This record gives sequence, structure tokens and C-alpha cells, in this order.
Amino acid sequence: MNVLQRYRPDPRSAAQLDGRRPGHTDGDAAVRLSDITKVYGRGPAAVHAVDRLSLTVGQGEFVCIVGASGCGKSTLLSIVAGLDTPTAGQVDTAGRRVAIMFQEPALFPWLTARRNVELALRALDVPKAQRKRRAGELLDAVHLGDFTDKRPHELSGGMRQRVALARALAQDADVLLMDEPFGALDAMTRDLLHDELDRICSERSLTVLFVTHNVREAARLGDRIVLLSSRPGRVIEEYDVPRSGPRRIDSASVANLASQVTDRLREEMRRHG
Repeated sequence: MNVLQRYRPDPRSAAQLDGRRPGHTDGDAAVRLSDITKVYGRGPAAVHAVDRLSLTVGQGEFVCIVGASGCGKSTLLSIVAGLDTPTAGQVDTAGRRVAIMFQEPALFPWLTARRNVELALRALDVPKAQRKRRAGELLDAVHLGDFTDKRPHELSGGMRQRVALARALAQDADVLLMDEPFGALDAMTRDLLHDELDRICSERSLTVLFVTHNVREAARLGDRIVLLSSRPGRVIEEYDVPRSGPRRIDSASVANLASQVTDRLREEMRRHG
């Protein structure tokens, strides 16, 4: 039986769930994964990373993917980004532009923050005269307008991630894939970047597929949490996250949902030893 058939949508009406980010429409899919399977290698040594995984992400929806290490979360993002190909199944982004952001900022150390962002604009053939202005606007959007001429070693870890986010936004993506982008940051910096990401996603109606090991982070940011099984990765549970106003990482609603998801994740990990 397909595990998605066991998922029952939240019985509350759309009006009760209207705290979601603007732009979310259940009927308008930005990303559709159909029976995705990914196998590395052949024969007895083959590794099944993902197995018959299906998932639909609505336009403007923020979906967080959680699961044990090695369950195929990062593999899934690579497939959606086109950096890897599935062994079987289909990926459909309906022609939308997709950008990906990793845990490491991967900035060029010899370039300033502005020049790092300009690289993405150059790849899109934005005229040179416009690149500087556009890069400045994007750095302003992540509150780094006063640091455009700083090189990565002159910036904090959180600032470097802001530059990486500005670079991802420079690609004019409709879908933003984020692979544990805040995992290496301290709690306070991470919380501040959660606020920034909330604001940017709301302003731009971005569709986000966000991978994290931090269940509280998923409950803090997501409109929906998708829990994957241990390897091979399959969808075993989905949790709608209603928005009744601003959320904080330490709020009761976030803690309660995170506890529920964590219990299910522990059950899955125990089942696989």
C-alpha cells in the first residue's frame, strides 16, 4: 500500500488554515515527484537511497523534509535541482526556475559579497551595468547593504549564509531548495535567519523545499513537514502546520508539534535499529 494513501489531510477548512504564507494554493503544484527511486551502484553492493517516493509541493508552500541520516533527503533535493537523475520516476517543476542552497555558503574567498552575488547574475547574462545595482538590492534584502565590499573572511557565519541566500535569490528562482542551510550556525543566529527567511518567502511567494535534521526548525518554518523513513527513503508521515500568527522556535505550538514528529522519528529509527 502506498504510504501516501494513509495520509489524511487536516480536516479543518481553508479559512482555519489561512495563516499559511501568501501564494499557497493546494491545486497549483510547483514541484511534483512521482514514484521517484534512486539506486547507486549495481548488484549486491547497490544502495537504494530513495524508493518510490511521491510528493507534491504547492506554489508558495514551504515544505520541510526530516528523517534519519542517510534516508535520502539530500539526494531528493539534488534530483529536483537536476544535479542528479532518478533511477526511476518523474520530476516535474512545470518549467519553474529552481535554485539550491547548501549548508556551506561556498563563497569565493577572493571576491566581495557583492561580486559573489554578481556571479549568479552573470550566469543569467544580466548586463554588466545592471549587475552591481541588482546585487546591491539583493544584499539589502538580506540586510547586508553595509557589507557589500567585504570578503567572506570579514563576515560572520550568519552573514556568509545571508550572502549565499542573496546569491540564490539572484537566480530569480521560483523554487528554492535548501539543504540544512543553518545547521552549522549558533541558535541565536539561526533564529534571526529564520525571521529573514520568513520575510523573504512571504514577499516573493517562494516555494521552498527545506531539508533539516532539526525537527523544531521544521515546525518553526514549515507549512508542512514530510517525514521520511530510514533508507531507502519513503514518505511515512505528513504534518500540516497551521499558522495562527508569528511562530518562534520556543513557542508552545512549535514545541508540541516537534515532540510529535520526534516521537514518530524515534519509532522509525528504532524499527531500523
